[in-house]
Amino acid sequence: MISSEMLKTAEAAVVARVSPRDVNRVIDEGILPAAFSSAENGRRVWVTACSLISFYYESATRLTSEERISAIRWAEPRLSAWKTLAPEALIAKDWTLHHDFLTIDLAPFFRKTVDSLAELEAARNMVTSSPDILGGTPIISGTRIPVYDIAASLAAGHSVEELLEAFPALDERRIALAKVYAEANPLRGRPKPLQELPAGARIIRDRRVARRRRPA
Repeated sequence: MISSEMLKTAEAAVVARVSPRDVNRVIDEGILPAAFSSAENGRRVWVTACSLISFYYESATRLTSEERISAIRWAEPRLSAWKTLAPEALIAKDWTLHHDFLTIDLAPFFRKTVDSLAELEAARNMVTSSPDILGGTPIISGTRIPVYDIAASLAAGHSVEELLEAFPALDERRIALAKVYAEANPLRGRPKPLQELPAGARIIRDRRVARRRRPA
């Protein structure tokens, strides 16, 4: 279970359903209380804090920045006492803030965190690596298909249907989880060019562009 651990910035972004830049922003600007993040071994965020990050950005069209920060400050002492508690347990508690004419319920954001955590954990469990298979490249369990190749294909605009046809060993669920895994664990540096098709893949379209001749 990953519900009580600290997440890397990219993982926290996946769970909060925002960008890594958004996660860094709430930390750098002090929007997220300092107790919910750490700089040891790289920047990390408590899982429960992802609910506050999600709330801050998703409620931006309805609440002012001051109102959102006020709600986070209200929740801070309660979450500080339970920051290692699984979000599933937090859902059962009352997270309704009443202030003058304003009422804010943070519980829906904890529920979203639980759902996103389940996706992240499923993605982790789906991926494996071994020095004996493709030199340790992370692959989708039970195949020799690099997980980053699937995510890169989606990012390049290939449809799920195309990938299902090209990789018969996969299904829609595993393709979706490949995207989650790649977003939570982004590669560093430039991606290496693909020299050959991964095992289990089939060419479904081959478009060749003729080289233009230089005018005489």
